[in-house]
Parts: sequence; C-alpha cells; structure tokens
Amino acid sequence: MYTSHEDIGYDFEDGPKDKKTLKPHPNIDGGWAWMMVLSSFFVHILIMGSQMALGVLNVEWLEEFHQSRGLTAWVSSLSMGITLIVGPFIGLFINTCGCRQTAIIGGLVNSLGWVLSAYAANVHYLFITFGVAAGLGSGMAYLPAVVMVGRYFQKRRALAQGLSTTGTGFGTFLMTVLLKYLCAEYGWRNAMLIQGAVSLNLCVCGALMRPLSPGKNPNDPGEKDLRVLPEHSTESVKSTGQQGRTEEKDGGLGNEETLCDLQAQECPDQAGHRKNMCALRILKTVSWLTMRVRKGFEDWYSGYFGTASLFTNRMFVAFIFWALFAYSSFVIPFIHLPEIVNLYNLSEQNDVFPLTSIIAIVHIFGKVILGVIADLPCISVWNVFLLANFTLVLSIFILPLMHTYAGLAVICALIGFSSGYFSLMPVVTEDLVGIEHLANAYGIIICANGISALLGPPFAGWIYDITQKYDFSFYICGLLYMIGILFLLIQPCIRIIEQSRRKYVDGAHV
Repeated sequence: MYTSHEDIGYDFEDGPKDKKTLKPHPNIDGGWAWMMVLSSFFVHILIMGSQMALGVLNVEWLEEFHQSRGLTAWVSSLSMGITLIVGPFIGLFINTCGCRQTAIIGGLVNSLGWVLSAYAANVHYLFITFGVAAGLGSGMAYLPAVVMVGRYFQKRRALAQGLSTTGTGFGTFLMTVLLKYLCAEYGWRNAMLIQGAVSLNLCVCGALMRPLSPGKNPNDPGEKDLRVLPEHSTESVKSTGQQGRTEEKDGGLGNEETLCDLQAQECPDQAGHRKNMCALRILKTVSWLTMRVRKGFEDWYSGYFGTASLFTNRMFVAFIFWALFAYSSFVIPFIHLPEIVNLYNLSEQNDVFPLTSIIAIVHIFGKVILGVIADLPCISVWNVFLLANFTLVLSIFILPLMHTYAGLAVICALIGFSSGYFSLMPVVTEDLVGIEHLANAYGIIICANGISALLGPPFAGWIYDITQKYDFSFYICGLLYMIGILFLLIQPCIRIIEQSRRKYVDGAHV
C-alpha cells in the first residue's frame, strides 16, 4: 500500500546511511512539490489566518460575557499557544502515522472545536472548546504543512516556505473580513458554526500531502507475500471456472451434478484458505503498526532526550530562547489593535481599511521578498533573519507613540513586512540541526513560540487593566523581544570567537 511506505527514504526517522543509497525523488523541487506549497498555503489561511483575525471575536466576547480584558484575551491566546505548544508531541504523531493522517485528524478536531464553541455559556467554556480543542486540531494540521514543504524542496526551500506561509497574510485579510461580515449578519455564535464548516477543508489539504516514496521495493518480503497470495487465489478461481466450463461442454446436463459435487467439496477448502489469508493479513498489519509506533516513539524520544538530543546544540538552544520572547510581540497587535482603534476614535477610518489587514497584506510581500533574498547565494539567511527582527522590534516600540490612522498604518506596514521572517524559520532551523531533525526541532521552536503567544496577549490585557493604557504593554514586550534578539546574537559571536581561536592556533603553529 502507498500509505504504508509514507516516509521511506525521505523520512526524518531514517538513518543517514539509508538516505545516501536512494536517488533523488523526481518530485523534489518540482512536480507535486508545488501542490505541497498550495496545500500548506491553504492550511496557513485556515489556521494562522483565522487566529490572527480573532481580534474581531475578542470584541464580541467582551460585549457578551462582560469579563476583564485580561481574562477574555486568554481564549485567543490559548488557541494560538496550544497550536504551537503541542509541536513536539505532534512530531511523535508525524513519526508514527505520517503527515497526511496527522493533518486530516487535525482538521476534524479543529472543526469540532469551532462548532462546540458556538454553544459557549461563559468564557471558561471557551477555554476548553476553542482554546484547547480547536488549538490542538490546529497544531496537528499546521506542523505537517510546514514539514512537508521542507521535505519536497532543497534548492528553493526558502522561497517555497515563503510562498506557502503567505497564506497567513491572505488568511488574516480574508478571515477578518469574513468574521466581521458573519458576526454582523448572523451573530458570533452562528459565525463560529460556519467557520467550523469552513475548517473541514483542512482535511482536503491533508489529503494532498502525498508522501515521498522511491517506489515499490521488490526486495520487500511483505510486498511479495501480498502480491503472491491474491494471485494464487485468482488462479484457483480461474482454474475452477475453466474446469466447470469444460465439463459443461463435454458432459452436458448429466455432468451438472458432478460439478456441484466438486464445488461442494472445494468450498470448505476455499473458505478455510480465505480465513487463513485474512488472519495472515491482519497479523501483518498489526505487526507493521506495532513496529511503526515503536520506531516512531524511539526516534522521537532519542531526538529529545537521547544521545543525539537537540539540546546539546548550543546555537539551537539560543534559538529556542529567542522564540520564547519573540512571538508575543507579533501576536499582541492582532489581538488588541481593534480595541486600540476604538480607544483612539479611529473606528470609521479603520472600518474602511482595517489596520490588521494592512499588516496581513504587507506580510504577504514580506515573506516572498525575504524568501527570495535569502535564497541568493551571496546573502546569509541569518543576516536577513536578524535584520527583519531588528525592524520588527523597532516598530513595536514606535507603535504606542502613534495616535493617528496614518501613523498607525505606516507602523503596521513595517510590522507586516518585517514579520515576513517567519518564512525563514524552517530554513534557519534546518541550518542548525539538519534536515533529518527538522520535524522534531521545528516542533520545539513552535512550542516556544506557543508559550510566548500564550502569555503575551493576557499580559498586555492585564497591564491595560492596571494602567488603563496599552503603551506599557508594547514597551515591555519590546524589551522582552530585545532580550530574545540578544540570544540570536550568540551564534555569530561564537563563530567570530572560534575563527579568532583558529587563526591564533594556526599562527602559533607557524
């Protein structure tokens, strides 16, 4: 079966020796690889786009349940945070079941979370249905979408990731307009029911995630058995049929009784043979599933806690600390900008063209442009990544100083373009740990981002409840972001120190 060989040759669990013996797949950097980009694009629209548009529902929940801003913001942050926090555990599902099955199950769970949330009686109910259930489903569909693009592309990986993740920008723009329209026409409860039906398209995206396989292996004894047994049973049926027809020609009506006697004698044997075949197939399937689960768990466990642990890589650990501080500064504007607009009496201008839509549209161009620049041979991906981070943190610091629509629009455009570095995160992660550890490593990174997204919006709402201003929320988050960037600078500093040591040692030997 095709799905039983989902990750042969290009699976992250396979050893490096196995990879060297395989020829490059014809779909690498072309063919079905662009369908992976399309599938990942729609996953980003349905998951990340809808989450970035939750500011619309956040306003509805504040009016409906009359809770504090800090408590209500936990609903959105739980959904965003759990989507990313479950990354390491979704890596276990990917290693065991494969990306296709994981994404399809995630689409079903995400849709169920949206539908159940429509019947919420209070904010605490939304914590479970929307925050946990929908967030878990989103995480199960999101990580396979990123990993599969990394598997299908080698030369143009940064561009492919950039194109696929532009779905976040398109999704933010489309979902903001859609949720506003649905809430105005049908109310937020019916809007969540409709959005739950729309989320079922995640299952279609998961079905498109066709696994890479070098083809059928004739040396596989399991495949030989599965081919031989049906052929044997087919031949026995054909031979029985031929025998019956021959006897009919020779014996006419008188031989019909003999034919019935022969069939009656052969029926018990055929029934027993079929039972043995079914039992053998069930045994093989159970054995294969057991080995698959065991192997997936062993690879997952060794990647995190074994001798080949990713945490022994100092640069990767520094990257994790950056992720812990960075993501909240990007999420906070999406959650609280709709209310900031109301506080500044800019609702009329914002209704014409929402500030979050400006971030979304420019975010699209930022991802593509930064991806193209990072793929240039003379450009370092790390330098592009660091420059985009510096631009984003500067924009976060300036945003509270703007009280006009034009000023906020310019800052939102800067936030959207500089946040395009998210398309480079899988590439940077792969540079640090290698393609064979990308699934586990990227799961850790998005888990750190999830913790940041989980705590950021409630923290900003809590600061507002104390100070009655959002200014201090952005200033504090900007400072935390700067701390994360300092961790990123550890990597080039280590390289400079190592190069200076090598030059000193070489000079001493000379």
